Amino acid sequence: MRFVPTAIDGAFLIEPEPASDARGLFARTFCAETFAGKGLAAHFPQHSTSFNPQRGTLRGLHYQDAPKGEAKLVRATSGRIFDVAVDLRRDSPSYLAHVGAELDAERRNAFYIPEGCAHGFLTLREDCEILYLVSETYAPDLARTVRWDDPAFAVAWPATPTLISPRDATAEDFIP
Repeated sequence: MRFVPTAIDGAFLIEPEPASDARGLFARTFCAETFAGKGLAAHFPQHSTSFNPQRGTLRGLHYQDAPKGEAKLVRATSGRIFDVAVDLRRDSPSYLAHVGAELDAERRNAFYIPEGCAHGFLTLREDCEILYLVSETYAPDLARTVRWDDPAFAVAWPATPTLISPRDATAEDFIP
């Protein structure tokens, strides 16, 4: 696996390094020892999936407050998405910075998003399925949403969303 640093401190795009032969390919997509060696979360007690049949579906920007802040390892297992992380950690050198990256099932790439960052995505194709490995279990009382188009973040989404949940559509701006 290659860990490609991003503009957010502690966030990485992860690219597999597949071995190919006549049978197809084989690639590691996660290794607890490798992740821990880089100072990243290596224990993911919750695995979640999201299926989105419609192109233009937006989910986010979501995060979970302390003491159950979440690191996430996100991968498109079907389709292609524009995945976004926003750094909400006040003490971070990349505070309020964002990173957007395409995750594509065919490329098998992933995005590691550290605790304290909001996360969201926009589907770029129909029938997208997303796999999340999450470092904490879900705590509804600590779940938060900030506006996907908050001017404080200035995320350059590649298209206008066509389907947004009421929760995401009515989210408020982030208040630093």
